[in-house]
Amino acid sequence: MLFQLYGSTASSQLIGWVLVFVGLILMNEIGRRTKAGGILVFVIIPSILTIYFIAAHLGAFRGANNPTVAFMDGWFHYFKLYAADIGCVGFMMIKYKWGIGKEKWFAWFPWLIVAANIMIANVSDMESALAAFGITGDLTGAWWASNEGVFIYGGWWNVVNALAGMINIFCMTGCVHLYTSNDKNESDMLWPDMTIWFIIAYDVWNFEYTYLNLPTHSWYCGVALLLAPTFANAFWNKGAWIQNRANTLAIWCMWAQVVPAFQLNSRFAAALPSIYGGATEAGITTMDLYDKAIALYNSGAGKTSQANEIIAGMGITADPRMQGFVAILAIAINVICMAEIIKRAKKLGVNPYSHEVFGDTKDFQAAMARAKN
Repeated sequence: MLFQLYGSTASSQLIGWVLVFVGLILMNEIGRRTKAGGILVFVIIPSILTIYFIAAHLGAFRGANNPTVAFMDGWFHYFKLYAADIGCVGFMMIKYKWGIGKEKWFAWFPWLIVAANIMIANVSDMESALAAFGITGDLTGAWWASNEGVFIYGGWWNVVNALAGMINIFCMTGCVHLYTSNDKNESDMLWPDMTIWFIIAYDVWNFEYTYLNLPTHSWYCGVALLLAPTFANAFWNKGAWIQNRANTLAIWCMWAQVVPAFQLNSRFAAALPSIYGGATEAGITTMDLYDKAIALYNSGAGKTSQANEIIAGMGITADPRMQGFVAILAIAINVICMAEIIKRAKKLGVNPYSHEVFGDTKDFQAAMARAKN
């Protein structure tokens, strides 16, 4: 079982999941369908939040007790928010032909920004592996406490998943063949060669990333957040998966930065993953884990053997079986995807990054049916 979804909190956690999933889809529709909606969601709101973040760190909003400062002050969350939002704005520039969005060379921007986001995650994965190695001298597994108040069980699975992420970067094909949809409001940037092959490879890799490095958030950011754009792509928005992935990621990051209590200590607090063995049965909450982890980090002992001792003292038994299983699944799927790309590129005699290789698939043809002539 991936998550400890049982007991008295299960129904609230399921309701919370549905709220996040539906909320992301609805906000994405507001952001993608019109220029005004896109500007509101991905330019105006992030600008206001930037002022809020600066003011919060200067102590204008409850100082250290501000929820953003207290719970979401790690480098990763800010990098991810702004990297995703830059992607959203760049995709709008391409689909609406704004400024440099009209230039041919700018067609490489989506590949670059997605690759940058994947690399941010790969760096985080390796940080966890190195932290575990520093504690035990091997990669068999060790607890450490991050500056975001999370107990992370690092090990060889982080290295395997980082390798899967590296492969995933090169599973993006037909990179410069981007289109604007022929809808009334020119609502989508289409990347037809980004078919279900890449989407599954990315989703499994990214789920594992969140499962390993953001375990207390993964119920939302590793499941609901990943499924929202995949669901839209499958049923009504074919070819625009990457645009919708960026949109929903930016929207989630903005929400999580401002309202972190939703997934930490509200009635909808995220379900804990199986790595925290026995935590749910023992009545240990996400907030309990956060308090212990942040205290350990602030003491300067976050990457020492004390982390193992603290969490063992809470009655939690590390259960990394699913971490290892999904890591192997992630690299296997990405290797298969890469092998398919190489096979197709050889058959067509083309460079798969400057040319499309999935033209005979239903996904590609459905996307191209929406493209503006």
